[in-house]
Amino acid sequence: MVKAFDTVTADHLARLAGAAGRIALLVAGDDPAARARVRERVGDAGFDAVDAGPLAESWRRQPDTPVYAADLDAAGVREGLRHPKPEQIQRWRARMIEAAARSVR
Repeated sequence: MVKAFDTVTADHLARLAGAAGRIALLVAGDDPAARARVRERVGDAGFDAVDAGPLAESWRRQPDTPVYAADLDAAGVREGLRHPKPEQIQRWRARMIEAAARSVR
């Protein structure tokens, strides 16, 4: 499993006609070879691909993080991934624990 196009909207697709304003999408997955294949597809679709590492780190692109729905270029995405705030980590983990608890009820 590889996570890549989860934040794409119709507005993003409208911006693909030219290279100006090209935005980056994060690609997260546990298999490095699968991530590489998906990064190629992301590029084929007109986006810049940024490798976000394993799925366990994909919380860095969720709501309340600097890169969530931010329409950043590749450099902006990489910078946002480097600077998560501790409260974002705590909120995301709390959400995941709550969702897991609901799923076992």
